[in-house]
Amino acid sequence: MPDSSRFQRATQLREALASASPRFHKITTPWPSLAIHGGAAALWFILLSRAFLADNIFAWSAGLAYIAYDTVLIAFVFVQTLPLLARKPLPASANPRPSLGVLVAAHNEAEVLPLTLRALFAQNEPADLIVITDDGSRDGTADLLERDFGLVSPPLGEMSAPSRLAPSLRWLRLPHGGKARALNAALVAVDTELVLTVDGDTLLDPGATRAMRDAFAATPNLVAATGVITPVCGGTPSGRFFQYFQTYEYIRNFLSRYAWGRMDALLLISGAFAGFRRAAVVAAGGFDPAFLVEDYELIHRLRRQSVVHGLGWTTSVVGAARAVTDAPSTTAAFLRQRRRWFGGFLQTQFWYRDMVGNPRYGRLGLMMLPVKALDTLQPIFGLAAFALLLFYLVTGRLALALPVGGIILGKIALDFAFHLWSIHLYRGWVDPNTSARLDRAILASLAEPFTFQILRHTGAALGWVSFLTGQRQWGRQSRLGLTDARQADEPA
Repeated sequence: MPDSSRFQRATQLREALASASPRFHKITTPWPSLAIHGGAAALWFILLSRAFLADNIFAWSAGLAYIAYDTVLIAFVFVQTLPLLARKPLPASANPRPSLGVLVAAHNEAEVLPLTLRALFAQNEPADLIVITDDGSRDGTADLLERDFGLVSPPLGEMSAPSRLAPSLRWLRLPHGGKARALNAALVAVDTELVLTVDGDTLLDPGATRAMRDAFAATPNLVAATGVITPVCGGTPSGRFFQYFQTYEYIRNFLSRYAWGRMDALLLISGAFAGFRRAAVVAAGGFDPAFLVEDYELIHRLRRQSVVHGLGWTTSVVGAARAVTDAPSTTAAFLRQRRRWFGGFLQTQFWYRDMVGNPRYGRLGLMMLPVKALDTLQPIFGLAAFALLLFYLVTGRLALALPVGGIILGKIALDFAFHLWSIHLYRGWVDPNTSARLDRAILASLAEPFTFQILRHTGAALGWVSFLTGQRQWGRQSRLGLTDARQADEPA
């Protein structure tokens, strides 16, 4: 593409972002949003005060509210996922197959890029174009792409010629500016109808690109879809701990996304492996570099654009599009990740607060976003409930600790039942060979409330600190899971 045309496209993308993003416009917070957010905060103070005013089980009102809220969400997901019991493959669409490009955002990913590319080359329906969007890497990525993949380094800011080894492979070499800017540069440099965003540490299953094409061909108003991702951690003791709990967490989370997708209220599309209709993303202004979780914010903006212009756009989970991604293997890495995720969630909730409780957005405005408003305080409720329980035990207040323990045991039993349900559905919907097992589900149900869940809430609470202080530096994320897998795959 000529430089002048690419410059014009980039200018149009920035203008579209300025027009569509609430960051560039004065936002009036409607009273339903104020009532929902304010009510959540008031409820927190009221329930916490019960710890000092009551001398019975209601002194633990923060914990009771936390458990009740989580139970309602479990019930919702259970009901909404019932159709998966009889789920059938999508029939072949008579619509034309859309062209598809893969954008691999990479910054210092030389250790895992060979695995990522190997998985992309092994697709049973190959992509029309694969672009390594090199965000100013300084770790040997350039040598790797030249030596092993037949690419010739292009001038900074430009796209390379096709690889002599793989004609669909290109290299977009950029100065370091962050993932959102790198993806925007790729968006204006390609012409495919669909784009898949794939992180440099994410490996697609062989049928992933075909499944995404099938989904978009069958649903013309589908503008964004998430694949289903399985985490992989390192082989260290801490890596096995996080692998164990994150496996179940991801299973439940993707079932929850399916449930909200059935309500046409899905917001969370995993940028590590997501499909987008390129024209829709460009019309909405691309990825916003000002947001910590650019993929999550983009979906809000797409949904806003759809309502404002009456476009009928929708989002979905594609169960047949599977991938594995490197996940944190240490406590420090896990807390950094969850701090960024939750800080970005709060950031997005703030900027799109006018959609909360707004009937104009249908179930998204009246159900999903109010739930997200409550989610802003969920980690605070969870940590407070745990701290109060410890206080009762340390101070010998068994009259309170014993009934609280009974309620917790009941919740553990419910969680165990939901674990089993989730595993059963997931095997039929996504992966019959999942590593999740019955014995592990029992242990997860018993141990998670006092281990992994506390870490998750701690990371989210740190996200509150980051959001309030405007912190943007997160540190380098290690890639223990995929590098361990690569070493195991190499000959001795």
